[in-house]
Amino acid sequence: MTRVYVPRDAAARSVGADAVARALAADPRVQLVRNGSRGLLWLEPMIEVETAAGRVAYGPVAAADVPALLAAGLLDGGDHPLRLGLTEALPYLARQTRLTFARCGVIDPLDLDAYRAHGGMRGLAAAIALAPAEVVAQVTRSGLRGRGGAAFPAGVKWQTVLDTPAPQKYVVCNADEGDSGTFSDRMLMEGDPFVLIEGMIIAGLAVGATRGFIYLRSEYPDAARTLGEAIARAAAAGYLGDDVAGSGRAFHLELRIGAGSYVCGEETALLESLEGKRGVVRPRPPVPAVAGLLGAPTIVNNVGTLASVPVILDRGADAYAALGVGRSRGTIAFQLGGNVARGGLVEAPPGLTVRELVHDFGGGTASGRPVRAVQVGGPLGAYLPASALDVALDYEALAARGALLGHGGVVVFDDTVDMAKMARFALEFCAIESCGKCTPCRIGARRGVELVDQLVKSKRPADEAAVLRELCDTMTHASLCALGGMTAYPVESALRHFPEDFGL
Repeated sequence: MTRVYVPRDAAARSVGADAVARALAADPRVQLVRNGSRGLLWLEPMIEVETAAGRVAYGPVAAADVPALLAAGLLDGGDHPLRLGLTEALPYLARQTRLTFARCGVIDPLDLDAYRAHGGMRGLAAAIALAPAEVVAQVTRSGLRGRGGAAFPAGVKWQTVLDTPAPQKYVVCNADEGDSGTFSDRMLMEGDPFVLIEGMIIAGLAVGATRGFIYLRSEYPDAARTLGEAIARAAAAGYLGDDVAGSGRAFHLELRIGAGSYVCGEETALLESLEGKRGVVRPRPPVPAVAGLLGAPTIVNNVGTLASVPVILDRGADAYAALGVGRSRGTIAFQLGGNVARGGLVEAPPGLTVRELVHDFGGGTASGRPVRAVQVGGPLGAYLPASALDVALDYEALAARGALLGHGGVVVFDDTVDMAKMARFALEFCAIESCGKCTPCRIGARRGVELVDQLVKSKRPADEAAVLRELCDTMTHASLCALGGMTAYPVESALRHFPEDFGL
Protein backbone atom coordinates (compact mmCIF):
# COMPACT_ATOMS: atom_id res chain seq x y z
CA MET A 1 0.00 0.00 0.00
CA THR A 2 1.08 3.58 -0.64
CA ARG A 3 0.73 6.31 1.94
CA VAL A 4 -1.27 9.30 0.80
CA TYR A 5 -1.59 12.31 3.09
CA VAL A 6 -4.75 14.42 3.15
CA PRO A 7 -4.97 17.34 5.62
CA ARG A 8 -7.49 17.28 8.44
CA ASP A 9 -6.87 20.98 9.11
CA ALA A 10 -10.04 23.10 9.28
CA ALA A 11 -8.95 25.27 6.33
CA ALA A 12 -8.46 22.21 4.14
CA ARG A 13 -11.71 20.61 5.32
CA SER A 14 -13.60 23.80 4.50
CA VAL A 15 -12.68 23.38 0.83
CA GLY A 16 -13.40 19.67 0.51
CA ALA A 17 -10.52 17.71 2.07
CA ASP A 18 -12.87 15.17 3.68
CA ALA A 19 -14.46 14.34 0.33
CA VAL A 20 -11.00 13.94 -1.20
CA ALA A 21 -10.02 11.61 1.63
CA ARG A 22 -13.12 9.46 1.11
CA ALA A 23 -12.44 9.19 -2.60
CA LEU A 24 -8.84 8.11 -2.02
CA ALA A 25 -9.74 5.67 0.78
CA ALA A 26 -11.96 3.78 -1.66
CA ASP A 27 -8.83 2.62 -3.51
CA PRO A 28 -7.41 -0.50 -1.75
CA ARG A 29 -3.86 0.50 -2.70
CA VAL A 30 -4.07 3.67 -0.57
CA GLN A 31 -2.99 3.88 3.05
CA LEU A 32 -4.67 7.13 4.05
CA VAL A 33 -3.01 9.43 6.60
CA ARG A 34 -4.81 12.56 7.79
CA ASN A 35 -2.05 15.05 8.48
CA GLY A 36 -2.06 18.72 9.43
CA SER A 37 -1.69 21.55 6.94
CA ARG A 38 1.65 22.68 5.56
CA GLY A 39 0.23 26.20 5.50
CA LEU A 40 0.09 26.73 1.72
CA LEU A 41 -3.55 27.68 2.01
CA TRP A 42 -4.14 28.71 -1.60
CA LEU A 43 -3.34 25.11 -2.59
CA GLU A 44 -5.70 23.39 -0.15
CA PRO A 45 -6.63 20.63 -0.20
CA MET A 46 -2.98 19.82 -0.92
CA ILE A 47 -2.40 16.07 -0.84
CA GLU A 48 0.95 14.27 -0.74
CA VAL A 49 1.98 10.81 -1.83
CA GLU A 50 4.97 8.98 -0.40
CA THR A 51 7.42 7.89 -3.10
CA ALA A 52 10.99 6.60 -3.18
CA ALA A 53 12.15 10.10 -4.10
CA GLY A 54 10.23 11.72 -1.24
CA ARG A 55 6.74 13.06 -0.74
CA VAL A 56 5.17 14.54 -3.87
CA ALA A 57 2.47 17.20 -3.55
CA TYR A 58 -0.65 17.79 -5.64
CA GLY A 59 -3.09 20.63 -5.26
CA PRO A 60 -5.58 22.06 -4.99
CA VAL A 61 -7.33 18.69 -5.33
CA ALA A 62 -11.10 18.17 -5.48
CA ALA A 63 -12.81 14.83 -4.98
CA ALA A 64 -13.72 14.83 -8.68
CA ASP A 65 -10.00 14.97 -9.55
CA VAL A 66 -9.13 11.73 -7.74
CA PRO A 67 -9.97 9.22 -10.52
CA ALA A 68 -7.86 11.10 -13.07
CA LEU A 69 -5.03 11.47 -10.58
CA LEU A 70 -5.01 7.75 -9.84
CA ALA A 71 -5.14 6.97 -13.56
CA ALA A 72 -2.16 9.29 -14.13
CA GLY A 73 -0.07 7.34 -11.62
CA LEU A 74 -0.63 9.38 -8.48
CA LEU A 75 0.63 6.55 -6.27
CA ASP A 76 3.99 6.67 -8.04
CA GLY A 77 4.16 10.47 -8.08
CA GLY A 78 3.02 10.54 -11.70
CA ASP A 79 2.65 13.63 -13.84
CA HIS A 80 -0.62 15.56 -13.81
CA PRO A 81 -1.58 19.24 -14.15
CA LEU A 82 -2.12 19.36 -10.36
CA ARG A 83 1.33 17.92 -9.60
CA LEU A 84 3.39 20.46 -7.65
CA GLY A 85 6.60 18.48 -7.24
CA LEU A 86 8.53 17.30 -4.20
CA THR A 87 6.90 18.90 -1.17
CA GLU A 88 10.10 19.89 0.59
CA ALA A 89 11.41 21.53 -2.59
CA LEU A 90 8.43 23.84 -3.03
CA PRO A 91 9.88 27.38 -2.87
CA TYR A 92 7.25 28.57 -0.37
CA LEU A 93 8.40 25.88 2.08
CA ALA A 94 12.07 25.67 1.16
CA ARG A 95 12.67 29.31 2.11
CA GLN A 96 11.22 28.89 5.58
CA THR A 97 12.86 27.94 8.88
CA ARG A 98 10.40 25.47 10.36
CA LEU A 99 11.05 24.91 14.07
CA THR A 100 7.76 25.29 15.93
CA PHE A 101 5.89 24.06 12.85
CA ALA A 102 8.45 21.42 11.89
CA ARG A 103 5.93 18.57 12.14
CA CYS A 104 2.83 20.43 10.90
CA GLY A 105 1.66 18.71 7.75
CA VAL A 106 4.31 16.01 8.13
CA ILE A 107 2.63 13.58 10.55
CA ASP A 108 -0.76 12.45 11.75
CA PRO A 109 -1.25 14.96 14.58
CA LEU A 110 -2.65 12.31 16.94
CA ASP A 111 0.06 9.71 16.34
CA LEU A 112 2.23 9.95 19.45
CA ASP A 113 4.76 7.46 18.06
CA ALA A 114 5.17 9.60 14.93
CA TYR A 115 5.54 12.68 17.13
CA ARG A 116 8.39 11.04 19.05
CA ALA A 117 9.98 9.72 15.86
CA HIS A 118 10.17 13.30 14.58
CA GLY A 119 11.87 14.68 17.68
CA GLY A 120 8.92 15.07 20.00
CA MET A 121 9.41 14.77 23.78
CA ARG A 122 13.16 15.33 23.51
CA GLY A 123 12.71 18.79 24.98
CA LEU A 124 10.76 17.33 27.90
CA ALA A 125 13.48 14.74 28.53
CA ALA A 126 16.07 17.52 28.59
CA ALA A 127 13.93 19.57 31.00
CA ILE A 128 13.46 16.63 33.38
CA ALA A 129 17.25 16.24 33.54
CA LEU A 130 17.70 19.90 34.61
CA ALA A 131 16.88 21.73 37.81
CA PRO A 132 13.74 23.90 37.47
CA ALA A 133 15.77 27.11 37.72
CA GLU A 134 18.00 25.98 34.86
CA VAL A 135 14.98 25.32 32.63
CA VAL A 136 13.81 28.87 33.31
CA ALA A 137 17.34 30.12 32.60
CA GLN A 138 17.31 28.34 29.23
CA VAL A 139 14.05 30.03 28.26
CA THR A 140 15.42 33.39 29.40
CA ARG A 141 18.71 32.97 27.55
CA SER A 142 16.91 31.97 24.34
CA GLY A 143 15.38 35.44 24.08
CA LEU A 144 11.89 33.99 23.59
CA ARG A 145 9.24 36.68 23.76
CA GLY A 146 5.50 36.20 23.96
CA ARG A 147 4.10 35.41 20.52
CA GLY A 148 0.62 36.55 21.44
CA GLY A 149 0.97 40.29 20.99
CA ALA A 150 2.64 41.98 23.95
CA ALA A 151 6.04 40.39 23.19
CA PHE A 152 6.90 40.27 26.91
CA PRO A 153 10.04 38.16 27.61
CA ALA A 154 8.81 34.68 28.50
CA GLY A 155 11.74 34.00 30.81
CA VAL A 156 10.96 37.02 32.99
CA LYS A 157 7.37 35.83 33.43
CA TRP A 158 8.49 32.30 34.25
CA GLN A 159 11.13 33.52 36.71
CA THR A 160 8.51 35.57 38.56
CA VAL A 161 6.25 32.53 38.93
CA LEU A 162 9.19 30.38 40.05
CA ASP A 163 10.24 32.94 42.66
CA THR A 164 6.74 33.49 44.08
CA PRO A 165 6.07 30.97 46.86
CA ALA A 166 2.62 29.37 46.80
CA PRO A 167 1.09 25.96 47.56
CA GLN A 168 -0.47 25.86 44.09
CA LYS A 169 0.69 27.32 40.77
CA TYR A 170 -0.79 27.11 37.29
CA VAL A 171 0.15 27.18 33.61
CA VAL A 172 -2.53 28.67 31.36
CA CYS A 173 -2.36 28.57 27.58
CA ASN A 174 -4.11 31.45 25.89
CA ALA A 175 -5.57 29.76 22.80
CA ASP A 176 -8.23 32.45 22.31
CA GLU A 177 -6.87 33.41 18.89
CA GLY A 178 -9.34 36.13 17.99
CA ASP A 179 -7.42 38.51 15.72
CA SER A 180 -8.69 38.65 12.16
CA GLY A 181 -6.04 37.44 9.74
CA THR A 182 -4.42 35.08 12.27
CA PHE A 183 -4.57 31.30 12.27
CA SER A 184 -1.17 29.96 13.39
CA ASP A 185 -2.43 28.80 16.80
CA ARG A 186 -5.30 26.92 15.18
CA MET A 187 -2.98 25.33 12.65
CA LEU A 188 -0.62 24.17 15.39
CA MET A 189 -3.34 22.82 17.67
CA GLU A 190 -4.92 20.92 14.80
CA GLY A 191 -1.66 19.86 13.15
CA ASP A 192 0.73 19.17 16.05
CA PRO A 193 -1.09 19.30 19.41
CA PHE A 194 1.55 17.32 21.28
CA VAL A 195 4.12 20.11 20.90
CA LEU A 196 1.80 22.44 22.83
CA ILE A 197 1.20 19.79 25.48
CA GLU A 198 4.94 19.17 25.77
CA GLY A 199 5.63 22.89 26.13
CA MET A 200 3.04 23.24 28.89
CA ILE A 201 4.46 20.25 30.78
CA ILE A 202 7.94 21.79 30.61
CA ALA A 203 6.56 25.09 31.87
CA GLY A 204 4.84 23.35 34.78
CA LEU A 205 7.96 21.45 35.79
CA ALA A 206 10.06 24.61 35.49
CA VAL A 207 8.02 26.73 37.90
CA GLY A 208 6.44 24.11 40.14
CA ALA A 209 2.96 24.24 38.65
CA THR A 210 1.05 20.98 38.85
CA ARG A 211 -2.03 22.00 36.88
CA GLY A 212 -2.51 23.50 33.46
CA PHE A 213 -5.42 24.76 31.38
CA ILE A 214 -5.79 25.40 27.67
CA TYR A 215 -8.34 28.19 27.18
CA LEU A 216 -9.59 27.62 23.63
CA ARG A 217 -11.90 29.88 21.68
CA SER A 218 -15.31 28.37 21.02
CA GLU A 219 -15.01 29.01 17.28
CA TYR A 220 -12.35 26.24 16.95
CA PRO A 221 -14.33 22.96 17.20
CA ASP A 222 -11.79 20.98 15.14
CA ALA A 223 -8.97 22.10 17.43
CA ALA A 224 -11.08 21.21 20.47
CA ARG A 225 -11.59 17.64 19.24
CA THR A 226 -7.92 17.19 18.34
CA LEU A 227 -6.64 18.66 21.60
CA GLY A 228 -9.06 16.63 23.69
CA GLU A 229 -7.91 13.40 22.08
CA ALA A 230 -4.22 14.41 22.26
CA ILE A 231 -4.49 15.19 25.99
CA ALA A 232 -6.10 11.78 26.60
CA ARG A 233 -3.37 10.00 24.64
CA ALA A 234 -0.58 11.92 26.39
CA ALA A 235 -2.08 10.99 29.77
CA ALA A 236 -2.40 7.33 28.76
CA ALA A 237 1.27 7.32 27.73
CA GLY A 238 2.35 8.69 31.10
CA TYR A 239 3.21 12.23 30.05
CA LEU A 240 0.42 13.76 32.14
CA GLY A 241 -0.68 12.85 35.64
CA ASP A 242 1.01 12.35 39.00
CA ASP A 243 4.26 10.99 37.56
CA VAL A 244 5.25 12.81 34.37
CA ALA A 245 7.44 10.52 32.24
CA GLY A 246 8.74 8.79 35.38
CA SER A 247 10.06 12.03 36.84
CA GLY A 248 8.14 11.74 40.09
CA ARG A 249 6.60 15.16 39.43
CA ALA A 250 2.97 15.88 38.60
CA PHE A 251 1.28 17.87 35.87
CA HIS A 252 -2.41 17.63 35.00
CA LEU A 253 -3.87 19.35 31.94
CA GLU A 254 -7.44 20.33 31.09
CA LEU A 255 -9.09 21.87 28.04
CA ARG A 256 -11.60 24.67 28.64
CA ILE A 257 -13.73 26.30 25.94
CA GLY A 258 -14.20 30.08 25.97
CA ALA A 259 -17.48 31.91 25.58
CA GLY A 260 -16.74 33.83 22.38
CA SER A 261 -15.43 37.12 23.75
CA TYR A 262 -12.61 38.88 21.89
CA VAL A 263 -11.43 40.62 25.04
CA CYS A 264 -10.78 37.23 26.65
CA GLY A 265 -7.62 37.17 24.57
CA GLU A 266 -6.34 39.65 27.18
CA GLU A 267 -4.75 37.55 29.89
CA THR A 268 -6.60 38.89 32.93
CA ALA A 269 -10.01 38.77 31.22
CA LEU A 270 -9.15 35.22 30.21
CA LEU A 271 -8.45 34.32 33.83
CA GLU A 272 -11.76 35.83 34.93
CA SER A 273 -13.56 33.73 32.31
CA LEU A 274 -11.59 30.62 33.29
CA GLU A 275 -12.81 31.12 36.86
CA GLY A 276 -16.40 31.15 35.59
CA LYS A 277 -16.87 34.89 35.79
CA ARG A 278 -17.72 37.51 33.19
CA GLY A 279 -14.68 38.15 30.99
CA VAL A 280 -13.61 41.65 32.05
CA VAL A 281 -10.14 43.05 32.46
CA ARG A 282 -8.51 43.11 35.89
CA PRO A 283 -6.56 46.13 37.08
CA ARG A 284 -2.84 45.53 37.54
CA PRO A 285 -0.87 45.12 39.77
CA PRO A 286 -0.86 42.38 40.83
CA VAL A 287 0.22 40.70 37.61
CA PRO A 288 -0.90 37.12 36.89
CA ALA A 289 2.61 35.81 37.49
CA VAL A 290 2.13 36.82 41.15
CA ALA A 291 -1.65 36.47 41.57
CA GLY A 292 -3.33 34.92 38.56
CA LEU A 293 -5.80 32.04 38.34
CA LEU A 294 -7.67 31.75 41.66
CA GLY A 295 -5.14 34.17 43.12
CA ALA A 296 -2.20 31.82 42.55
CA PRO A 297 1.03 32.50 40.60
CA THR A 298 0.23 31.71 36.98
CA ILE A 299 2.13 31.51 33.70
CA VAL A 300 -0.12 32.82 30.93
CA ASN A 301 1.44 32.32 27.49
CA ASN A 302 -0.13 31.82 24.09
CA VAL A 303 0.10 28.72 21.90
CA GLY A 304 3.09 29.85 19.83
CA THR A 305 5.12 30.78 22.90
CA LEU A 306 4.58 27.50 24.73
CA ALA A 307 5.07 25.46 21.55
CA SER A 308 8.48 27.09 21.06
CA VAL A 309 9.74 25.84 24.42
CA PRO A 310 10.38 22.17 23.41
CA VAL A 311 12.59 23.41 20.56
CA ILE A 312 14.60 25.56 22.96
CA LEU A 313 15.14 22.73 25.46
CA ASP A 314 15.97 20.24 22.71
CA ARG A 315 18.34 22.34 20.62
CA GLY A 316 19.62 24.62 23.36
CA ALA A 317 18.96 28.24 24.19
CA ASP A 318 21.98 29.51 22.30
CA ALA A 319 20.96 27.79 19.06
CA TYR A 320 17.51 29.37 19.28
CA ALA A 321 18.93 32.79 20.15
CA ALA A 322 21.27 32.60 17.16
CA LEU A 323 18.26 33.16 14.90
CA GLY A 324 16.75 36.59 14.37
CA VAL A 325 17.98 40.13 14.90
CA GLY A 326 18.45 42.45 17.90
CA ARG A 327 16.07 41.55 20.70
CA SER A 328 13.85 39.56 18.31
CA ARG A 329 15.10 35.99 18.49
CA GLY A 330 14.08 32.55 17.26
CA THR A 331 11.38 32.19 14.63
CA ILE A 332 7.94 33.73 14.22
CA ALA A 333 4.91 32.31 12.47
CA PHE A 334 3.79 35.02 10.08
CA GLN A 335 0.25 34.61 8.79
CA LEU A 336 -0.31 36.15 5.38
CA GLY A 337 -3.85 36.98 4.30
CA GLY A 338 -6.16 39.57 2.80
CA ASN A 339 -5.84 40.57 -0.86
CA VAL A 340 -2.86 38.34 -1.56
CA ALA A 341 -2.27 35.73 -4.25
CA ARG A 342 -0.63 33.11 -2.03
CA GLY A 343 -1.95 33.35 1.51
CA GLY A 344 -0.68 31.04 4.21
CA LEU A 345 1.76 30.52 7.04
CA VAL A 346 5.44 31.45 6.86
CA GLU A 347 7.76 30.56 9.75
CA ALA A 348 10.98 32.52 9.60
CA PRO A 349 13.41 34.37 11.87
CA PRO A 350 12.57 38.03 12.59
CA GLY A 351 14.24 40.33 10.09
CA LEU A 352 12.31 39.22 7.03
CA THR A 353 10.92 42.36 5.38
CA VAL A 354 7.27 43.07 4.68
CA ARG A 355 8.10 43.23 0.97
CA GLU A 356 9.69 39.78 1.01
CA LEU A 357 6.69 38.34 2.81
CA VAL A 358 4.06 40.00 0.63
CA HIS A 359 5.74 39.69 -2.76
CA ASP A 360 8.25 36.82 -2.58
CA PHE A 361 6.05 34.51 -0.51
CA GLY A 362 2.62 35.99 -1.18
CA GLY A 363 3.03 36.79 -4.86
CA GLY A 364 1.55 40.26 -4.50
CA THR A 365 -2.16 41.00 -4.50
CA ALA A 366 -4.77 38.50 -5.63
CA SER A 367 -6.39 41.27 -7.68
CA GLY A 368 -3.16 42.03 -9.52
CA ARG A 369 -3.43 45.66 -8.51
CA PRO A 370 -0.67 47.53 -6.62
CA VAL A 371 -0.31 47.07 -2.87
CA ARG A 372 -1.48 50.20 -1.10
CA ALA A 373 -1.42 49.18 2.55
CA VAL A 374 -0.36 46.30 4.75
CA GLN A 375 -1.71 45.88 8.27
CA VAL A 376 0.65 44.12 10.63
CA GLY A 377 -0.40 42.81 14.03
CA GLY A 378 -4.11 42.04 13.75
CA PRO A 379 -7.18 44.29 13.55
CA LEU A 380 -5.60 46.77 15.97
CA GLY A 381 -2.25 46.81 14.23
CA ALA A 382 -0.87 49.79 12.33
CA TYR A 383 -1.17 50.23 8.57
CA LEU A 384 2.05 50.48 6.60
CA PRO A 385 2.02 52.26 3.23
CA ALA A 386 3.64 50.82 0.11
CA SER A 387 6.64 53.09 0.71
CA ALA A 388 7.36 51.26 3.99
CA LEU A 389 7.37 47.69 2.69
CA ASP A 390 11.12 47.34 3.24
CA VAL A 391 10.73 47.58 7.01
CA ALA A 392 11.89 44.44 8.80
CA LEU A 393 9.36 42.28 10.59
CA ASP A 394 10.93 42.47 14.03
CA TYR A 395 9.70 44.04 17.24
CA GLU A 396 12.05 47.01 17.37
CA ALA A 397 11.99 47.91 13.67
CA LEU A 398 8.20 47.99 13.67
CA ALA A 399 8.06 49.94 16.94
CA ALA A 400 10.27 52.59 15.36
CA ARG A 401 7.58 52.95 12.66
CA GLY A 402 4.77 53.28 15.20
CA ALA A 403 3.68 49.71 14.52
CA LEU A 404 3.83 46.37 16.28
CA LEU A 405 4.25 42.74 15.32
CA GLY A 406 1.48 41.43 17.56
CA HIS A 407 0.46 37.86 16.82
CA GLY A 408 2.17 37.93 13.43
CA GLY A 409 -0.87 38.53 11.25
CA VAL A 410 -0.16 40.39 8.00
CA VAL A 411 -3.15 41.53 5.91
CA VAL A 412 -2.69 43.01 2.42
CA PHE A 413 -4.84 45.68 0.71
CA ASP A 414 -4.64 46.89 -2.88
CA ASP A 415 -5.09 50.45 -4.16
CA THR A 416 -8.90 50.30 -4.08
CA VAL A 417 -9.07 50.30 -0.27
CA ASP A 418 -10.68 53.25 1.52
CA MET A 419 -8.48 53.87 4.54
CA ALA A 420 -10.99 56.13 6.27
CA LYS A 421 -13.38 53.17 6.30
CA MET A 422 -10.62 50.97 7.71
CA ALA A 423 -9.97 53.46 10.52
CA ARG A 424 -13.68 53.57 11.25
CA PHE A 425 -13.77 49.77 11.33
CA ALA A 426 -11.06 49.63 14.00
CA LEU A 427 -13.02 51.97 16.25
CA GLU A 428 -16.29 50.16 15.59
CA PHE A 429 -14.60 46.84 16.34
CA CYS A 430 -13.29 48.19 19.65
CA ALA A 431 -16.71 49.56 20.58
CA ILE A 432 -18.38 46.19 19.93
CA GLU A 433 -15.73 44.08 21.66
CA SER A 434 -15.06 46.30 24.68
CA CYS A 435 -15.71 44.60 28.01
CA GLY A 436 -17.02 47.94 29.29
CA LYS A 437 -14.72 48.07 32.31
CA CYS A 438 -13.00 51.36 31.50
CA THR A 439 -14.41 54.61 30.09
CA PRO A 440 -11.68 55.39 27.48
CA CYS A 441 -12.38 52.14 25.65
CA ARG A 442 -16.13 51.83 26.25
CA ILE A 443 -17.03 55.43 25.37
CA GLY A 444 -13.95 56.52 23.43
CA ALA A 445 -14.39 53.98 20.67
CA ARG A 446 -18.02 54.98 20.11
CA ARG A 447 -17.10 58.67 19.98
CA GLY A 448 -14.29 57.75 17.59
CA VAL A 449 -16.72 56.19 15.11
CA GLU A 450 -18.79 59.39 15.20
CA LEU A 451 -15.67 61.53 14.70
CA VAL A 452 -14.57 59.59 11.61
CA ASP A 453 -18.06 59.96 10.13
CA GLN A 454 -17.94 63.70 10.79
CA LEU A 455 -14.40 64.03 9.51
CA VAL A 456 -15.01 62.59 6.05
CA LYS A 457 -17.95 65.00 5.54
CA SER A 458 -16.46 68.01 7.32
CA LYS A 459 -15.68 71.36 5.75
CA ARG A 460 -12.99 71.76 8.43
CA PRO A 461 -11.34 68.31 8.36
CA ALA A 462 -8.12 69.48 10.04
CA ASP A 463 -10.07 70.48 13.15
CA GLU A 464 -11.96 67.19 13.25
CA ALA A 465 -8.72 65.25 12.72
CA ALA A 466 -7.09 67.07 15.65
CA VAL A 467 -9.95 66.00 17.93
CA LEU A 468 -9.70 62.41 16.66
CA ARG A 469 -5.96 62.35 17.36
CA GLU A 470 -6.57 63.70 20.86
CA LEU A 471 -9.12 60.96 21.46
CA CYS A 472 -6.63 58.35 20.26
CA ASP A 473 -4.04 59.70 22.69
CA THR A 474 -6.51 59.40 25.56
CA MET A 475 -7.42 55.83 24.63
CA THR A 476 -3.75 54.86 24.32
CA HIS A 477 -2.69 56.16 27.71
CA ALA A 478 -5.82 55.73 29.82
CA SER A 479 -7.35 52.41 28.73
CA LEU A 480 -7.10 49.54 31.17
CA CYS A 481 -5.92 47.00 28.58
CA ALA A 482 -4.54 46.72 25.07
CA LEU A 483 -7.94 46.63 23.36
CA GLY A 484 -8.55 50.33 23.99
CA GLY A 485 -4.86 51.13 24.16
CA MET A 486 -4.06 49.73 20.72
CA THR A 487 -7.09 50.93 18.79
CA ALA A 488 -5.16 54.11 18.08
CA TYR A 489 -2.59 52.23 15.99
CA PRO A 490 -4.75 51.64 12.89
CA VAL A 491 -6.52 55.00 13.24
CA GLU A 492 -3.42 57.16 13.65
CA SER A 493 -1.46 55.26 10.98
CA ALA A 494 -4.32 55.67 8.49
CA LEU A 495 -4.46 59.40 9.22
CA ARG A 496 -0.69 59.75 8.92
CA HIS A 497 -0.08 57.75 5.76
CA PHE A 498 -3.36 58.19 3.87
CA PRO A 499 -4.64 61.72 4.71
CA GLU A 500 -6.31 62.09 1.31
CA ASP A 501 -8.89 59.46 2.26
CA PHE A 502 -10.03 61.71 5.11
CA GLY A 503 -10.19 64.84 2.95
CA LEU A 504 -7.02 66.26 4.56
